[in-house]
Amino acid sequence: MKRRTLILSSIAIALSACASFGGASKDIPAVASARPELSTFNSLVASAGLGDTLSGNGPYTVFAPTDEAFAAVPAKTLAELKADPARLKAVLSYHVVAGKLGSADIKPGELAAVSGDKLTVEKAGSFLGLNGVAVVTTPDVVASNGVIQVIDSVLLPPAKK
Repeated sequence: MKRRTLILSSIAIALSACASFGGASKDIPAVASARPELSTFNSLVASAGLGDTLSGNGPYTVFAPTDEAFAAVPAKTLAELKADPARLKAVLSYHVVAGKLGSADIKPGELAAVSGDKLTVEKAGSFLGLNGVAVVTTPDVVASNGVIQVIDSVLLPPAKK
């Protein structure tokens, strides 16, 4: 009886893990909008016209800054971004990578953002950082068309020459 219970428990855990990583039924914008700490990100995605892209087939990995991360951006910079949808879209696209990358799949080195710029990844154990400024605080928030990695800083792409 104990063995059967152990086997059934193992199966339940395995199914739960599969569902949490691969069985999400909502797309990235829907999943993100259900997370209160991403309300600024959600609003800016809509303003930049990225909602259709992020609700498309993907898959995408989105490094989504929290409201606290956006609050740390100087007010003038944030106001300028909000006033310039093209620049806002470029900044937010810098937070998106093609492909569904769980935290375990992300390796140290570089990732190509959909903006065309590179993100630098630092990883040690469960620590996952980006560009020496952002840390993944909530990993692997799964959506039907990708995964969200919640981060604690807004990433700004390198200045174009």
